[in-house]
Amino acid sequence: MIAAGFDHCLDLLRRYDRDRYLAVLYLPAPVRPAVAALYAFDVEIGRIPALVSEPAPGEIRLQWWREVIEGRRESGNHPVAATLIEAIDRHDLPVATFCSYLEARVFDLYHDPMPDRAAFEGYCGETASALLTLSARCAGAASGENVADACGHGGVAQTVAATLRQLAAQRHQRRCFVPADLLAEAGLTVDEWLNAAPSPRHLAAVGAFIDWGRAHLAGSRAAMARAGGGLGTALLALAPVEAWLAGAERAGMAVFSRPPEVTALRRHWLFLRAALRA
Repeated sequence: MIAAGFDHCLDLLRRYDRDRYLAVLYLPAPVRPAVAALYAFDVEIGRIPALVSEPAPGEIRLQWWREVIEGRRESGNHPVAATLIEAIDRHDLPVATFCSYLEARVFDLYHDPMPDRAAFEGYCGETASALLTLSARCAGAASGENVADACGHGGVAQTVAATLRQLAAQRHQRRCFVPADLLAEAGLTVDEWLNAAPSPRHLAAVGAFIDWGRAHLAGSRAAMARAGGGLGTALLALAPVEAWLAGAERAGMAVFSRPPEVTALRRHWLFLRAALRA
């Protein structure tokens, strides 16, 4: 099952998350199936808001995943779920982490604004940072403060970059993932952020968001350097984060109408360089 499930996970990543697809390809072969399952699981959960017309059906889907992971329901013919369960069993991944992740992703089903940077960091801690921690565990990285810091800061930086890539779509959907306290420092309310034409204040908020993401990325890199032991290999998914932040910065006002750009060749090079350095 794991070979077929791995192929399905890779195909899902190839279609919906090209960066993490490349990250898996550059990982050592024994680690790839489990990490691919983690990332494909994240893709499946991330697609739920677009597949439902209101929150209740989305919460039912999240509950299905919770019951499968807790062993209260069979995964049936779902290849990502089956491969994920194999990864959980093989690497003794904590079920509680997945349950916390699913609970945090309930936020995605609603249109509540992200209230402040602390809430954003908390959301990332249960989602992107948790996935990085699980990936590191699958790759055999020893647990400890440095690993926790690398994954914690890295998940925030990764989510900042992802938010910037989706900024135009989120504004169209009237969704605000940029923390409201950061907007307030730029002189904007959430309503103005979503409904007013992009202005220098909007661009100032984006600049502050990028700077905040870079600070977290620097924290992650420093922790990786302290940890050593190949942690960089386990966290290859962070390789293009700075490029996406820089792309959003270069885009200027265009970031409000289309995603920033980082070429496929550039991303391949970033993953190759990170893999060689690790």
